[in-house]
Amino acid sequence: MRIAIVEANILACIGLERILKQLIPIAEVEVCESFEQLQQKEDQEYVHYFVSSRIYFEHTTYFRAMKGKSIILVNGAMTINGAQTLNVCQGEAALIRGLIDLQRHGHSHEMPPEAREFLSHVPALSPHSPALTSHATAQPSNSHSNFLLSAREMEVALLLCQGYINKEIADRLNISLATVITHRKNIMEKLGARSLADVIIYCVLNGIFLV
Repeated sequence: MRIAIVEANILACIGLERILKQLIPIAEVEVCESFEQLQQKEDQEYVHYFVSSRIYFEHTTYFRAMKGKSIILVNGAMTINGAQTLNVCQGEAALIRGLIDLQRHGHSHEMPPEAREFLSHVPALSPHSPALTSHATAQPSNSHSNFLLSAREMEVALLLCQGYINKEIADRLNISLATVITHRKNIMEKLGARSLADVIIYCVLNGIFLV
């Protein structure tokens, strides 16, 4: 499965490439810094094109022909009629959530079968997570006897992934703020996580979600 990133900003390319490879290890990601570079690879089959808005508008006819395959990298909450967009002017954690949202909408009947097949390899989070109580327990989607996080740590990790801050997590789980901070520290250490984005990727790839 090949994905093309068509973007002149090489730093943006590197960041997106790393996230895609973490989320979908089976994918082969190729970076093109210009439309001309992409055309030189015309013998390649891509299931998706992540393309900058500038290049998209310069070559709209080409990318509109790839209906369902083209995802436009936009700056801010910009929408493009008839196209899927991904806001790249946000933190890494939010960007990963955006990719997961694309997966949720990736089974549209308008999307080519090969694109649906690709997006099906992005593990899905439950789209509607009910409010947690102090007795709620998050469970992994399949059993792992050597699972790294405790049940409470999974609850905290899930709420972190959903964008809640420490104080909100404490209120929702009916625990102290200091306890949340301790759980968060333990989660980061156990996962070897450098950022919240790493925690999100861990939760997605391990199928941890609320039912």
